[in-house]
Amino acid sequence: MSTIPSCIYCLRGGVNIAVIKTNDAQTAMLARLMRAEAEGEGNLGMLMVGNVGVNRVRADCLDFTDVRTIEQMVYQRPGGFEATLKGYFYQRARDQDLRLARRVIQGERFHPATRSLWFFRPEGDCPAQWYGQWNKGRFKAHCFFSPTEEDCPQI
Repeated sequence: MSTIPSCIYCLRGGVNIAVIKTNDAQTAMLARLMRAEAEGEGNLGMLMVGNVGVNRVRADCLDFTDVRTIEQMVYQRPGGFEATLKGYFYQRARDQDLRLARRVIQGERFHPATRSLWFFRPEGDCPAQWYGQWNKGRFKAHCFFSPTEEDCPQI
């Protein structure tokens, strides 16, 4: 499957449109999360982690009915991100990380994370399901899992 981005609301009349509400501090938080979770998987891996984060803010379903901001998504417990427990996450966002975060905030999506709400790094092969959600594919070390459109139509 191709990793060419799909865009849901990227360009309208020459103006980029964000798919979630954010501010500079929350954009930087998403950028830090993307780097801390997937820097070793390159820009594309970081973009996919960003897709999962943005999808969780948009979802309003399953485990994410009370998640409406990037900050709520990043620190959600249970179900949040391990990176928030490590010092690397708290380093300042770099310009290149901010550019990547803005891309996913503006609606760029990358397979297999296009509609994913979860990802993890298994020891071996990706399982067919994880907590009842279907495997949509693997990128390098991470497997991505998505709900059905019926369960989560907002993403």
